[in-house]
Amino acid sequence: MSSPLPTPALALHALDLVRPDGTVTLRGLDLLVPPGRSGLVGANGSGKSTVLRLAAGQLAPTAGHVTTTGRVGLLPQDLALDTAQPVEDFLGLGPVRRALRRIESGSVDEADFDAVGDDWDVDQRAHAQLEKLGLPGELLDRRVGEVSGGEAVRLALAGLLLARPDVLLLDEPTNFLDVAGIAWLERWLRDFRGALLVVSHDRAFLEQVVTSIVEIENHHLQTYDGSYSDYVQQKQFRLKNLEREFSNEQQLLAYEQEAISDRKEAVKNPTGVLKRRLANIKKSKNPRPVDTVVTAIYSGLHVHDNLAEIAGISKSYGEQQLFDNLSFSIHRGDRIAITGPNGCGKTTLVDILTESEKPDSGKIKWKTKAPSFIYYNQVLADLDLDDTVTHSVNAMPDSLALTATKKEVNRFLTLLQFSEMDLKTRIGVLSGGQKARVALAQCLLFGAGVIVLDEPTNHLDLQSTQVLERALMAFPGAVIIVSHDRFFVEKVAFRQLSFDGHGSVKEIAGVQM
Repeated sequence: MSSPLPTPALALHALDLVRPDGTVTLRGLDLLVPPGRSGLVGANGSGKSTVLRLAAGQLAPTAGHVTTTGRVGLLPQDLALDTAQPVEDFLGLGPVRRALRRIESGSVDEADFDAVGDDWDVDQRAHAQLEKLGLPGELLDRRVGEVSGGEAVRLALAGLLLARPDVLLLDEPTNFLDVAGIAWLERWLRDFRGALLVVSHDRAFLEQVVTSIVEIENHHLQTYDGSYSDYVQQKQFRLKNLEREFSNEQQLLAYEQEAISDRKEAVKNPTGVLKRRLANIKKSKNPRPVDTVVTAIYSGLHVHDNLAEIAGISKSYGEQQLFDNLSFSIHRGDRIAITGPNGCGKTTLVDILTESEKPDSGKIKWKTKAPSFIYYNQVLADLDLDDTVTHSVNAMPDSLALTATKKEVNRFLTLLQFSEMDLKTRIGVLSGGQKARVALAQCLLFGAGVIVLDEPTNHLDLQSTQVLERALMAFPGAVIIVSHDRFFVEKVAFRQLSFDGHGSVKEIAGVQM
């Protein structure tokens, strides 16, 4: 009999998950998440979101079982939204708020007092929670269909925190939070006394919050104690040990094979065998560095010095001035980060730059022939779900894939963690992170002078994010990014358009987040 779990806690016992087609998703998962804060990382498609759904009881394993103590709360990455649902019900506050309204109107009913219980300050708690996540309290009286997708995610997080769970499961909670919202969430989670298991690509967030990292590798779990930076160091050490063990095993097998060959040859020519050097073992070649592969792809891309001039553009919505008389230029080699709080106009500026929206005044002049730019978010939205990965990348008009060798393109796609099997896979069956990598591959190989990316790391695993960083550094054109991923922005950008949230935009050399 297993010993009782600490309270609160979560445990996965020998979990298997096999799809109906026989594909193994997870195998023999054993994990104890005690009171504390654990991060869950792994490649796109490795099963991170699946682990959270199993832990929350939303998915039944093929074998094994889950044990929890205390209330379990899950924030999924993809929300199922009922647009007609009142926000107060979406937050789980509807019954209490409606009971309070009936009591305040003088319609006294014992059942309403039972529904309220001790939660007389529900509105005050809800407004405070929404404010901390950058949401107006008036959303409580709207319907879900009246809020944006980003607001819906933050509402879901607010509802989860208001429910006061003992075991908290979060799947990419920072995706739609601005820097201030992320900072508040970091502080809240550091004070959380329950058991936390969080999936996140945000390395700065993991560094601030977690005290252990759990990684999914080859359908199994590997646990590393400490922060994200501790995990990086420990994994490097572990991989070196594995490489050393693998090298030793290779040498022993090579020696054994040579001995077998010698034995066979000795029957035919004993003298010749004695002259052979038995310990002559070929050393395996190191794989080509990321930078070398990326540089080879971009060797044929020629970009003009002056790419665009933005002169005196302004944009308002009603009485809200997003920006006024904004001017800047885009040159070859620029890495420009657009930063600021949610709702300040960052995405609107991107929409104007990519010509999907017009400014109220001012002009944008792209100085190069088409394709002047490629917009990642539009590429992601327009993916042909019936196409295969390799065809979608190689069939783009004017693509660098048409001028590079097939070997170079395959190496590039391998860096983005596409296996030979993945390349032949239909895009429609891929995970969200895998689709994001297809869109990024198309953008990086498109051949435009400017790549525009709005929150590109939201669905990426850590390794894909690191490869994207290296690819963008090697890209000879200009890059414009909107991102709340602080590590990503600091590593890639060196110019900044900083929105203050009150209609003012400053251009800053370097990046300050």
